[in-house]
Amino acid sequence: MGMSAEDERAVSPRDEEWPEVEKAEKLARGAALKWASGVFYCPEKLEGLGQYRRRETQRNSSIQSRLKSTIQSYLEGVSVGLEQLRSATQEVQSVCQDLGAAQWALLDSADRFQGLQQMRALMAEHMQLASVVQVLPQLFSVHEVFSHTLHLLRGQHLLEAHAEVMMMEHLRDDILSELHLRGLSSAQATVLSYFGGLQELNEGLAKQLWDIVGNSLRLVREDPVVFVTAVRIIEREEKIDDTLLLEATFLPPGRPKGWRQKFYHVLQETITGARFHAARVDAKGPGLARHLAALQNDIVSELRVVKDLMVQCVPAHYNILSVCTATYHQALTSHLQDILREDLDKQALFLLLEWALHVYHSPEMMGHPDLLPEVDVSALGPLMSPELMDQTERKYVVKVKASVLQWMQRTLEMEFKEWFREEEPETDHQGFFQSALPVIVMQMLSENIQVASFITDSLQQKVYNMALEELEAFLGRLREALVQCGKEHQKDRTVPKYYVSYLLAMLNNNLALSSSVSSLHPDTARREVPMSLQAALDRTQKKACQLLLEELLLDLQPLCLQLPSRKWLSGSQLVSSMCEVIDKYAKDFSHVKKPVFTLLLAETELLVASQYLQALMQKKMVCKNEEERGQLCNCLLQDATQLQELFCGLGLDQSQQSLEAVFALRELICLKDPALLSLEVLGFITKYPDVSDEHITTLLDLRGDVSKEVRHMVLEMMTQHPQVLPESYRPIFNTILVPAPELPFCLSKGKCA
Repeated sequence: MGMSAEDERAVSPRDEEWPEVEKAEKLARGAALKWASGVFYCPEKLEGLGQYRRRETQRNSSIQSRLKSTIQSYLEGVSVGLEQLRSATQEVQSVCQDLGAAQWALLDSADRFQGLQQMRALMAEHMQLASVVQVLPQLFSVHEVFSHTLHLLRGQHLLEAHAEVMMMEHLRDDILSELHLRGLSSAQATVLSYFGGLQELNEGLAKQLWDIVGNSLRLVREDPVVFVTAVRIIEREEKIDDTLLLEATFLPPGRPKGWRQKFYHVLQETITGARFHAARVDAKGPGLARHLAALQNDIVSELRVVKDLMVQCVPAHYNILSVCTATYHQALTSHLQDILREDLDKQALFLLLEWALHVYHSPEMMGHPDLLPEVDVSALGPLMSPELMDQTERKYVVKVKASVLQWMQRTLEMEFKEWFREEEPETDHQGFFQSALPVIVMQMLSENIQVASFITDSLQQKVYNMALEELEAFLGRLREALVQCGKEHQKDRTVPKYYVSYLLAMLNNNLALSSSVSSLHPDTARREVPMSLQAALDRTQKKACQLLLEELLLDLQPLCLQLPSRKWLSGSQLVSSMCEVIDKYAKDFSHVKKPVFTLLLAETELLVASQYLQALMQKKMVCKNEEERGQLCNCLLQDATQLQELFCGLGLDQSQQSLEAVFALRELICLKDPALLSLEVLGFITKYPDVSDEHITTLLDLRGDVSKEVRHMVLEMMTQHPQVLPESYRPIFNTILVPAPELPFCLSKGKCA
């Protein structure tokens, strides 16, 4: 398996030339040694050595034969390649010789080429002259063609006239283009002057076309051929424009004409001018309604013509129906804006809002069955923008507000005019006084809110808010009128004759308004009365009750002025007279509904109690002895009991009465031992925390037997026990005024120390 010295020497030169071969042979030799050592490690395997040698010899022979075959094929390929390179070299040398000969031949012919150049120039000139000769007959006939074309236009033979115009324009444009290419711009003016008649013909043709387009809605019904002719001419010109624009080498004067765009413009101007640029619209009275109705009918009928007839007379890409629909829509939008700039009344504003929101989209106009489904204005946006809609709604609300204010003022004047009638106010089926005021006011507000609901929910809400504001303001004016009427009545209590009855009717009216306000709300689920309006209703009720109590007070005051007195102590019918006055007013109060009747009864009782107590505290009398104090206590007991029984009989529960203060005050008067007054007064001020030092001092003066020490002790006790008014406490003494103490009279003329 080793290598001989000759083999190693034979390999050495190749190894120096191919180091990779040397490395490969070393690796192969190492692998063979490793394999042989593994195979022949055991002595028993040495017997197969001959077999291994024969097999390796056969494999080496096979490898060497394959290598020889490969090298032979490679050498054959190299030989073929060398032969091809030799042939190519010979061909290249032949070509070089031919090119050299051609170069010498061209150099010999240079002088002859100069003669050909002159011939080329002559040929170009000949071609130009030939072209000029060809168009000379046409050039000489230009003015004759102009006259003929003008005659055709006057005879309205538009297609023939347009063909002549196109021919002349083509001739002119060819000449101008040739001049442009040759840089002869100065000669273009001469050509344009020669073809100057084309401008007049174009203008005449265009004028007739636009007259036809302007009358298109009539012509498609009466003579559609004329309209179709105009459209064909416009389309011819559009194709010429497109061709010239695509070439973009030379654009003749007057191009592009853009007659298709002009067609749209004239059609739109015709639509808007005929309907919307007319004289100023009469926006007052029925004039606006007639104008809108005429617009509605005309637009529907004209769109029918466009849909049924004009669409068939123009190419489909014109989208003529969509163009006309959009034109009407935009024109109406601008027209409505112009109308809204006028000072419109509420009827006109309502009419515009209803027309723009409901009529315009209804089956009577743009939703007409004859127009659907081709006509669709939903993609064109609203006829009135949201900003304009809001602005118009606000204008409408302002106008409605002015109308409501006027009606409410008139209703208020009529209401107080009835007060001076010689008869009582009308009554309902239960005998309660009332007038037509709440019905008129609520009906007026409800109708306006209901009318607004036909437009939009936002307008209804705006009108509702306005109605509440105006009702609140109306209640304010009503209170002012009540106050003024009360002042006039105090000057002459016989006018109005049934003053009390009408005040009671006003209270019932206020109740009716209060119960009806919630029904105004558009949303049935949210029918609460706003706090400010409820406060205004409460103030109105309070003012009417106050005027009634003032009227009662005027009748009670002469009787209260007689309290207390010696005559009263000895026995008097003062309280009986007071009961008669109270009973008379209570009968009048029965004509007012239950909640207000109870309130009036409670307020009357409080007024009587406070007036009775105030009369006792006017320092008109001081008890001289214990006997007079006893008489005073008896009178207080009798009067308080009689008054209390009267109010109980009228329906006022004893627990709600303030006359209990008279019984408590009587206990202070009846106390026999003045030393116990501190304790008694403490209980009194605890029960009536609004009583003051002046009130207690006056009561102690009324007894007539209280010393300065006891008085000082009582006041000191009150100082030590300040009272706080409970939330549920109903004050009675804070409205009772005590006369100021008399100042001591100074006899000396000098200054008082």
